[in-house]
Amino acid sequence: MKLINPNPFTTRPEIVGTFGVVASTHWIATAVGMGVLERGGNAFDAAVATAFTLQVVEPHLNGPGGDVPLIFHAVKKGKTEVMCGQGVMPAKADIAHFKGLGLDLIPGTGLLPAAVPGTFDAYMLMLRDYGTMSLSEVLAPAVGYYMGGYPMLERAAATIATVQENFRNNWPSSAAVYLPGNKVPKPATLFRNQAAGNTYLRIIKEAEAGGGNREAVIERARKVWSQGFVAEAIDRFYTHEELMDVSGQRNKGLLRGDDMAKWQATVEEPTTYDYGRYTVCKAGPWAQSPVTLQKLALLKGFNLDGADPTSADFIHTVVEASKLAFADREAFYGDPKFVDVPMQTLLSDAYNADRRKLIDAAKASHDQRPGKVEGYGGVIRLRKADGMRAAVAASGAGEPTVGRMGQMSGDTVHFDIVDKEGNMVSATPSGGWLHGSPVVPELGFPVGTRGQIMWLEEGQPSSLAPGKRPRTTLTPTLAHRDGEPYMVWGSPGGDQQEQWITQMFLRHVHCGMNLQEAIDAPAWHSEHFPSSFWPRTARPGVLVLEGRIPAETVQELRNRGHEVEMNDDWSEGRLTAASREDPWRKAAANPRGMQGYAAGR
Repeated sequence: MKLINPNPFTTRPEIVGTFGVVASTHWIATAVGMGVLERGGNAFDAAVATAFTLQVVEPHLNGPGGDVPLIFHAVKKGKTEVMCGQGVMPAKADIAHFKGLGLDLIPGTGLLPAAVPGTFDAYMLMLRDYGTMSLSEVLAPAVGYYMGGYPMLERAAATIATVQENFRNNWPSSAAVYLPGNKVPKPATLFRNQAAGNTYLRIIKEAEAGGGNREAVIERARKVWSQGFVAEAIDRFYTHEELMDVSGQRNKGLLRGDDMAKWQATVEEPTTYDYGRYTVCKAGPWAQSPVTLQKLALLKGFNLDGADPTSADFIHTVVEASKLAFADREAFYGDPKFVDVPMQTLLSDAYNADRRKLIDAAKASHDQRPGKVEGYGGVIRLRKADGMRAAVAASGAGEPTVGRMGQMSGDTVHFDIVDKEGNMVSATPSGGWLHGSPVVPELGFPVGTRGQIMWLEEGQPSSLAPGKRPRTTLTPTLAHRDGEPYMVWGSPGGDQQEQWITQMFLRHVHCGMNLQEAIDAPAWHSEHFPSSFWPRTARPGVLVLEGRIPAETVQELRNRGHEVEMNDDWSEGRLTAASREDPWRKAAANPRGMQGYAAGR
């Protein structure tokens, strides 16, 4: 008998159960998270264990020295909250310092773009206040994979191959870890990073040495990281080493132990927008997160129910709304502790009714068109992308995402978890990429380069300033439906994250697709607006489509003025998602790249 798939967009079943679900961008991390739930841990315990495991198995996509926002719903508190694990820029990092080095952009690699690494403190804060398990229990899987080894991913090996000469010639501490025997590791071979494993083992040992309860041990671990041997090692390396970066010159770092000692992760209220039955919750404008909310505020004026998600009308409308929302990102978003962002106005009905008139159903815009809010906003800076692609690909700079023909040279990770009690967590860890900055020798891992997102010009919402958070691209999402916590989802992908997150939500809400169908459906992204990453270029009007988009749609989009570029059939996005609809727990994961999986029962 020949089996026929009734939905051509579906590669896998949507996972459905009543006990709990985990979805992540790597099968090992998914298994670890599910194992924690099986042993009696809650969603927050599973989230921390999953996150630490992702650092091990996807080191080209995230690491211990990176950053993370988390959005979550805790049943006992009855609240949805956002946790900021995005560290701030060092006290020595000001515009004058970079100008004095002859730079007009913060380099995308090396020591200069480092912010305070925020992941560890964020995970410890979540574990202390919302979890139930011990420090050693949640770290045990990651430590086991660091010390015993894990299968080297094809894309991780390809990333190392791309930057191997930089490691050999300029970053010997990275070569020591990632070029064992002076060779690029082969895909699917067993790879160990025992230096990083020993770092976590030492943190556990020092944190447990003082005795006390679970919370006391976790608090000591936070201090060991921010004021103990970890901070001391980073301080020494960033003070004394002078290493090559993408600017073509050798520079010392600005991050110091004192910067780490003064910073801690924080919990805050989400920024929200009501869209029909749904209330979509995101981080504030210190991240690009409100872009999705602004797009929904624009799309609220269109009837998308029952739309064909591969039609020219659907894609054109969503893309044109995206252009307007991303223009506002550039003009208005920044750390609210430094910049007054008019978020209430940007999400208001009156503002969006006016902005919606700019969407021409028959013509693609090639202009950057931020809104006007009296007394607010900066100027959008445009740098042409011509001739820059090869340089970026070879540099290891930025947050490279899914590339042409499905090649991924680097990116980010993501996971979503719902437990049997209904606790929900969504997180997008990133930074500390192996190709972004040199390994700190005593620790076995590099520090993130998120500072490259900031501008070296005064007066911009995201202008560089000491103690200011870079406007991160990381953007997990949580939605309520009919007043109840319903779904968590997200994707790696730099500037593309808000594009794929919105597409999936619209396909689920308006097109009748379940989580897996909404992830699998043909996708796209625009490169119209300025990139958040070095060298900060834009490609006005460019729209990149998966090859599965129907030919008639492609032609019609070209007729409307989109600069269409075709990508591989399965190349756009790395979404995962999970939902609760009592008694059910559901999950799905992206098949692209063949490493993301969902599990549950």
